[in-house]
Amino acid sequence: MTRAQKEAVVAKLTEEFKEAAAIIDCDYKGMSVSELESFRNAVREKGLKAQVVKNTLALIALKNNGIEDFELKDTNILVWGDDLVVLAKTVTEFAKEAPEGFKIKQGYFEGEVADAAKIEAYSKLPSKEELLGMLLSVWTAPMRNLLYVWNAPKQNFVTVLENIRQQKENS
Repeated sequence: MTRAQKEAVVAKLTEEFKEAAAIIDCDYKGMSVSELESFRNAVREKGLKAQVVKNTLALIALKNNGIEDFELKDTNILVWGDDLVVLAKTVTEFAKEAPEGFKIKQGYFEGEVADAAKIEAYSKLPSKEELLGMLLSVWTAPMRNLLYVWNAPKQNFVTVLENIRQQKENS
């Protein structure tokens, strides 16, 4: 890789990391190419980005964004995106099903370096869509309950009339 290519990679990563809400560093040692590609595809489906980068280039891009405490050793694939909960869920789900070589090392969430336990805790939070669904359910509950109350007497009255009609037919 030439110096110009390295500078281009650092510039691209610096820009990408600036826009990212969170970054996760995973170890992929021992994974086959097809397994790594399946991980990349799973990440892309969720609107996230993943890239294997030389440690020195990634560290430069991270430091350009003010992330100083991030340590990269051995083999690393960096995953980043706009929604930190979706990012944590995607990586954690893959780590549970992945071969032994894949593991979550660390992440950068909300301005600080996070360990694997914190990333797993974020993965258990509801996503943005789930939160919106809960909020919508709370907002519509009073109207839904009012409709139940209004419809209950009608249903009871109809049931009583049907019972009376059946009794007359049977007698």
